[in-house]
Amino acid sequence: MTTVATPKPPRRQSRLPFGRVGLWLFVGIACFLSVIPFYLMFVWATLPGAQIFTVPPHLWFGDSLVSNFQKMMAATDNYALRQFWNSLYIATLSTVTTLFFCSLAGFAFAMYDFRGKQYLFGFILITMLIPPLVMDIPSFLVMNNVLHWIGTPRTLWVPGMANAFGIFLMRQYIVSALPKSLIEAARLDGATEFGIFLKVVVPLIRPILATLGIVTFVGSWNNFKGALIMRLSEDSTMTLPLSLRTITGGASNVDADWGATLMMVVLTVIPLLIIFLFASRQVISGLTSGAVKD
Repeated sequence: MTTVATPKPPRRQSRLPFGRVGLWLFVGIACFLSVIPFYLMFVWATLPGAQIFTVPPHLWFGDSLVSNFQKMMAATDNYALRQFWNSLYIATLSTVTTLFFCSLAGFAFAMYDFRGKQYLFGFILITMLIPPLVMDIPSFLVMNNVLHWIGTPRTLWVPGMANAFGIFLMRQYIVSALPKSLIEAARLDGATEFGIFLKVVVPLIRPILATLGIVTFVGSWNNFKGALIMRLSEDSTMTLPLSLRTITGGASNVDADWGATLMMVVLTVIPLLIIFLFASRQVISGLTSGAVKD
């Protein structure tokens, strides 16, 4: 009997050209390039304006932190902290209301059957195709001529309370993460529909709530165009992005006090960094949910 030699399987080659060391080296360089601009921002906010653009650049903290803070307050007529509160107030209300109404609507589209459900959800998806710039003039006319809200913070957080993207995101996540049998079991136990939503649904969709919450908060916090269009131009109603543009004098001003400007930039960035540090794990979990097939 002739014995046929079994061919050896080819040696599996590493997918990474440099192996694990190369991977960690690449990740380390990417992290360094991501962190260094934030580090320099904090360092330069403590330097006098004349030392910020020196070559070689200063890489350690200076002693002008208090001075730059005072200059920032003077440049905004002592309204900088009020403008920080305006931005925080608008972004917080926008996030809370968006999470509440979008999760309710997503739950309804995912777990209930009603007449016209598919057509209504299709209409919501179609609205996502409308460019945001097209809605600027109609939004201004409604806020100015119908509601008479121009110049008030509600013009920035009320219109987005139930946006199409949030409803679509919530509906898709609830469909994939919550079985209908769980909802039926809660009904058999005597829970009300709103009680099911609060006690069963909300705890199970925390990752996507965190994801949508951060996206909404960051978008609202950085909303420069909206504040400009809705005429939040008074010192007492201005938000930080608009105030930051104001104290620099616009693109044509080369004599801006960059120490005060960078101090306001730090004031603008700190809440975003805090939110990301506390919710990054939930965001990653929400974005990658359903990406791995069982």
